[in-house]
Amino acid sequence: MRTPNWILLPVAAAFMLAACGQGGQAGPAGKPSAPPAEVGVVSVTKGSTLLTQDLPGRVQAIRSAQIRARVEGVLEKRLFAEGSDVKAGVALFHIDARTYKAAAESARADLALAKLNVDRYRPLLEQKAVSQQEFDVLLAKFKQAEAALAKAELDLENASVPAPISGRIGRALVTEGALVGKGEATPLATIEQLDRVQVVFVQNGSDLFRLRQALKRGKLRQADQAQVELVLEDGSVFPRRGKVDFTDLAADPDTGAISLRAEFLNPGRELLPGTFVRIRFPQARFEDGVRLPQRAVLSGPQGQLVLTVRADGKVVPRPVKTGTMVGDDWLITDGLEGGEQVVVDGVMKARPGAEVKVVPVAPAKSAEGK
Repeated sequence: MRTPNWILLPVAAAFMLAACGQGGQAGPAGKPSAPPAEVGVVSVTKGSTLLTQDLPGRVQAIRSAQIRARVEGVLEKRLFAEGSDVKAGVALFHIDARTYKAAAESARADLALAKLNVDRYRPLLEQKAVSQQEFDVLLAKFKQAEAALAKAELDLENASVPAPISGRIGRALVTEGALVGKGEATPLATIEQLDRVQVVFVQNGSDLFRLRQALKRGKLRQADQAQVELVLEDGSVFPRRGKVDFTDLAADPDTGAISLRAEFLNPGRELLPGTFVRIRFPQARFEDGVRLPQRAVLSGPQGQLVLTVRADGKVVPRPVKTGTMVGDDWLITDGLEGGEQVVVDGVMKARPGAEVKVVPVAPAKSAEGK
């Protein structure tokens, strides 16, 4: 972020005054000098800084099951409250089962008759009173009757639609009296497990390539990328960290992005499927880095600089090089050795060469980039 011109103009003018030897001089003869301006400073410290990147993502349920009608019939009853928690195996819908009950009874009767015929013909086969072929026909009919009964009983069972998984069930997609399952498995409702959620997010392939090159050159150190933070829509950070459990092996040919996935515990059900969030993803560590508030770094024709205060209270500009933003701070990669006092408040009053009164202010955020 570049500093506005209305800030740079006084700074540039101050540089010109310092060059002419006018900075910090006393007032006209006979008049006392103005007291030194008061400025807020931070003391520069070096440390390990975690570089992160906020990547876009979307929340998904850890498991999702769509309830469908497996048999044809009229929906008689809904057995759950929409939006409630249900247990696996609990009946959710009843489909009119009278036809399937009759079919199952008929199949049982056919199976009993087929078994009776097989039992009658078996001793006759041993006595050579009937041929093997006649017995095999009866045995095949018995097997067919067994299969027909199994199907009829399964259809009867499917007339009561159970929950395949435990979780929170959404609204019913059909009402009582609707004909379901005719020619297709009609969707009835959806169950989602929300005590844990997944967030699918993407990382730009070009950014990843540049990061790996920097790691190879030794400018950065690999960070632990197993745990990530989730940033909500209002900018707040979700209180529980997530674990990255999947990284795609190839980039999307259309976008060049790489898909990743992280899992978060969600006991309070705050995270809802479909919500757009940001994943704060650890990129690397920068050793011996300096962090300064954004307002402390000025931009001029010669590049970026900060205003430092010497031990004698005089303001001295110092050219610096900046890296990436870490939260609301600039990461300073060159120009500061540590121990300097840098002006962060009252920059417009701190003319190069002028004497100022320093007031310590709160230091930059922690080195973890939080």
